[in-house]
Amino acid sequence: MITFLSGGTGTPKLLRGMQELLDEREIAVIVNTAEDTWLSGNHLSPDLDTVMYLFAGILDTGRWWGIRGDTYITHDLLARLGVEEFIAVGDQDRAVHVARGEMLRDGMRLTEATAALCGKLGVKATVLPMTDSVVTTYVRTRRGEMHFQEYWVKHRGEVAIEGVSRRFQEPPVATAEVIQAIEASDAVVIGPSNPVTSISPILECAGVREALRRQHVIAISPFIGDAPVSGPAAALMRAFGKEASSTGTYSLYEDFVDLFIQDTRDAVELPGALRLDTLMVNRGKSLDLAKIILTLIYRC
Repeated sequence: MITFLSGGTGTPKLLRGMQELLDEREIAVIVNTAEDTWLSGNHLSPDLDTVMYLFAGILDTGRWWGIRGDTYITHDLLARLGVEEFIAVGDQDRAVHVARGEMLRDGMRLTEATAALCGKLGVKATVLPMTDSVVTTYVRTRRGEMHFQEYWVKHRGEVAIEGVSRRFQEPPVATAEVIQAIEASDAVVIGPSNPVTSISPILECAGVREALRRQHVIAISPFIGDAPVSGPAAALMRAFGKEASSTGTYSLYEDFVDLFIQDTRDAVELPGALRLDTLMVNRGKSLDLAKIILTLIYRC
């Protein structure tokens, strides 16, 4: 089994290739939940849903979120009724949020709710939230702190940020299922997801870093020079006190990573890093990178 740490779009693009090469039952994905929020009474978990929808074969891979061909009748009617949602949620996507919200209100752990949803959607891979605790990423701006989803979706990342923080009532702890997935793996792969908002929240869950130090870990940089492949990673890295580059990314992982991969076009020189084409602009490129990574894992 191979375990992936995932959030955003970077790791799901790699998973797109992996699912063509591996039995999905041999894939476990530990997913960031620090971007979760309640919207119109329903539980939105964008990174979990992206991974679930990918394995269910219904993900809109044009946007890398939501369900392909979804409609927005409910969202549009809510707007007419005066309920302004800053995230446009599709009707089928909303049904998943409703179901998960009901499960959580009934006392289910997020891990259990995710497993139930995966079962209903026909997902064979193991999809795990990083924790069952509530932890949320906020960015600090001159307007005050705002939820990451508000910053990225409502304001399109166009607000200057001065810091990044996590809010929680109690420090988040990795679930037993997360630690077991890491320990049972042939390797752990960190895809090119945002280091600050997608991967670091997972690493901040108690028990994760310790488990990773006992594993073979491959990490892929999301940067080419000082620019991320997509998303607000550069601004977030600087606000997080790290250099917006592969060097800064490596500094977040260096205590446990065994092999660090940079793109062939990256001008940043990082000793010991492996150079590969990491721009997964289509299914074929995702498949090519997945093949190389599997070869690296199983070459011995």
